[in-house]
Amino acid sequence: MLLTVDQIQTITVVGAGTMGHGIAQVAAATGAKVRLFDALTGAAVAAIQRIGANLAKGVELGKVTPQEREATLARLIAVEALEDACEGTDCVIEAAPENLELKREIFGTVDKSAPARALLATNTSALPVGEIAECLGRPARLVGMHFFNPVHVMKLVEVVHHKAADPAAVALAVALAQRFGKTAITVADSPGFASSRLGLVIGLEAMRMVEQGVASPADIDTAMKLGYGHPMGPLELTDLVGLDVRLGIADYLAGALGETFMAPEILRTKVAAGKLGKKTGEGFYRWSAEGKRLT
Repeated sequence: MLLTVDQIQTITVVGAGTMGHGIAQVAAATGAKVRLFDALTGAAVAAIQRIGANLAKGVELGKVTPQEREATLARLIAVEALEDACEGTDCVIEAAPENLELKREIFGTVDKSAPARALLATNTSALPVGEIAECLGRPARLVGMHFFNPVHVMKLVEVVHHKAADPAAVALAVALAQRFGKTAITVADSPGFASSRLGLVIGLEAMRMVEQGVASPADIDTAMKLGYGHPMGPLELTDLVGLDVRLGIADYLAGALGETFMAPEILRTKVAAGKLGKKTGEGFYRWSAEGKRLT
């Protein structure tokens, strides 16, 4: 039997990258002990340092007290083996790269190592949660929890239910997202869910407009911000998410849903050239080492 949300005291986060470190931060900030694992040596330790920097900025802005910063950091621990990270845990949230076989491999280990009571969640923006769950002895306890970047700022979590999901697991994931201070929506396990499917259409069309010389990236983004009230334009958002990530999702959705999601050549060219967005210093814009937009 699954735990209640109040009984979730220890959370394992698998993957210490952009999404993983953010999930670990919000989990620790709300009182959970967090074990952070990454297959790349040193990545989990570096992620905790990054969380410290995020919290320091929060203190500077008056959004976090020094005491809250120290308490949050004290709840975080880097663990070197996935099996150790899962032993006795109450919840596992996987935030590995968007690769179906990789996620299935991870959950194969998690299934053997985590207690039967533990809630399992995959942070994927487009991959089929039901196919990930097939590798488990009890597929019913796995749900999707799609967080948004930056996790400690963005308020939405998509909770994804596949056909074999236990309604109690879905309800628990919703309650956990709310405990993290997020607004949760529930969506069926369909390609792109709700947000990725809608957001990608806008992003790909914006890229085609750049490709066709309709307007500059900055003017297209300004149109969406001032004309439609979007907090960030689709091309700046693409730089934040990562052009490689967007391309991977586009290719998957094109195969699943058709040519509406076919990636424009400008996206493929930039990815091939290593211009992946903010993380590499250039995408549709140029970025400083401190993450400030230059052009």
